[in-house]
Amino acid sequence: MSNEPSSTPNAEGQRPAVERGGLWGLFFSTAGLLLPPYGMLLSIFGIAQGRRARKAAKANNAQAPGALLSMILGGIGVLFSLLVILGQWMFWDEYSEYQQCTARAHTEISQTECDTAFEKQVVERYPMLEGQLPANLTP
Repeated sequence: MSNEPSSTPNAEGQRPAVERGGLWGLFFSTAGLLLPPYGMLLSIFGIAQGRRARKAAKANNAQAPGALLSMILGGIGVLFSLLVILGQWMFWDEYSEYQQCTARAHTEISQTECDTAFEKQVVERYPMLEGQLPANLTP
């Protein structure tokens, strides 16, 4: 994760200098999209690492492959994490009731009743979702 270029600036017959921090930023941003519990933190790391790599590459007249993409994916990861947090906040009561119901459900029929009750509660709270929910909506 060093921000030092891997080789000296481009001279005749030498490889161009490359800043490797952008690839680490890309790794963090991708992990932020794939690991929802840690998505916000990893995406922010990806954005910061991509930004650092671009600055270091500019200062050393080098390339920073993946730096811009890591910042874009990090931004998408932050937005996705915010949407997940917003959804959990909006449906907290319904989801808590659903968890309690499923903990008490010992048969498949009672589990199906819990699923149906959850769907009904969501539609009652947000009528605009009527007909928009998937056939088997289970958190």
